[in-house]
Amino acid sequence: MSRRPQAILITGASSGLGQALALAYAGPGITLFLSGRDRQRLHDVADACRARKAVVHALVINVTQAVPMATWIKECDGIRPLDLVIANAGISAGTGDGGGESADQARTIFAVNVDGVMNTVFPAIDIMRGRRHGQIAIMASLAGYRGLPGAPSYCASKAAVKAWGEGLRGLLARDGVRVSVICPGFVTTRMTAVNTFKMPFLMDADRAARIMVKGLARNRGRIAFPWPMAFGAWLSAALPDRLMGWIGARMPDKG
Repeated sequence: MSRRPQAILITGASSGLGQALALAYAGPGITLFLSGRDRQRLHDVADACRARKAVVHALVINVTQAVPMATWIKECDGIRPLDLVIANAGISAGTGDGGGESADQARTIFAVNVDGVMNTVFPAIDIMRGRRHGQIAIMASLAGYRGLPGAPSYCASKAAVKAWGEGLRGLLARDGVRVSVICPGFVTTRMTAVNTFKMPFLMDADRAARIMVKGLARNRGRIAFPWPMAFGAWLSAALPDRLMGWIGARMPDKG
């Protein structure tokens, strides 16, 4: 098990899993660099982490903007060398209105969930490769194991970063940089709050954060949970298209 990271950067930290991860890592001797879209929520998360004796630097920034992201990450590393970068920021949208996904909706999802991840990870790679130390975590999803009709762009975006992160793990291992892909199931967050259907194995964000922190400390390449859903997601990718088409047609649309 590697030493606990001391300087951690988390995108999408103003709510949900990003907020839970920030609080899970916050403590004496820890420096957190947090970004998010909502200024007030990000401010509240930063204050909560400071109450746990962490040093916190928070910034409202758009992860889809490559140059500002690269500048910010470099500046953070200048304040304290980054041990762990968590590319967590992501959005979802669904087809619950019956109209399917629009082109704009799909492009927005890909811009945040794929481009935003790359805009976080590439600057981190440049920094960590140079000193042959560091860890990168990419937030994917169990939804990335199989495209589902209720959220095709979300599934596809998470499949892209899942496969990319898995490839990066092998590529960067020779440079001393560890990469983990995180694939959660349903977690109680603002993102899942819009779902009107029953979400199997739903867990609270704090419990999910503990699982992620433990998996990252063990340098697990893929942190997929809860295990019954992870097994189901893996199985869905292996099932014949005809059978999955029948199952998918009976699954609820995402709100």
